[in-house]
Amino acid sequence: MVSSANHTRQRRTATDTAVRVTDDRSVARAGISISAARVIAVNVGRVREVDWRGQRIRTGIWKTPVVGRSVAIRGVNLEGDDQADREVHGGPDKAVYAYALEDYAYWNEREGIDPRAAVFGENLTLHGIDLRAALVGERWRIGSAELEVAQPRLPCYKLGIRVGDATFPKRFQSAGRLGAYLRIVSEGDVTAGDEIEVTSRPSHRVTLGSMIVALHDRSKASALLAAEYLPDFWRLVASGVPMS
Repeated sequence: MVSSANHTRQRRTATDTAVRVTDDRSVARAGISISAARVIAVNVGRVREVDWRGQRIRTGIWKTPVVGRSVAIRGVNLEGDDQADREVHGGPDKAVYAYALEDYAYWNEREGIDPRAAVFGENLTLHGIDLRAALVGERWRIGSAELEVAQPRLPCYKLGIRVGDATFPKRFQSAGRLGAYLRIVSEGDVTAGDEIEVTSRPSHRVTLGSMIVALHDRSKASALLAAEYLPDFWRLVASGVPMS
């Protein structure tokens, strides 16, 4: 469990907050027509081995949507899902990975990436939330589970394997559309179509977007310390430790 101290307990839907995206034209151009803030797909996948540059690589980035039933969120994972390298993937601060259709539409327009294929390995494909504007520690009720925004994703080379382009992770990070890792506050079940309700927002202004900026502008890094709880890597960033 994550402590609920210092959270503003105002229940509201995602459409009532600054994280609501109101311009859906790019999503429509990608071939998807959705209006409410909700989960579009719940995606899971087991670890597999793939050939990459003459090596056999273990990865869990291949996910497929679960159709016609709910999926349990338990411990630090979704039922039926796994990660190949638990040292850099998974764990309490990376329990659930979410990516938004609005960001997929960006990649669809520029690189033709299919926004309906969970190609970035997300567990939850969302619509109606600007993930870069989400606050660290912001909590969402999805289905019967409650999740907390923890940190943005920093892509590794396996994203390049998934899209068949070793140079893609660098472009992915440069675009700043990294998605969100979520902690599990309360276990529960989620289903495609579930609405996203923001149950609380902390009073600080540390967003996922500001965390990304701090990686490249060290003058803004110390501001991240305003967040009540930062994962270890981001606390080092905020403390001014040089990152390679």
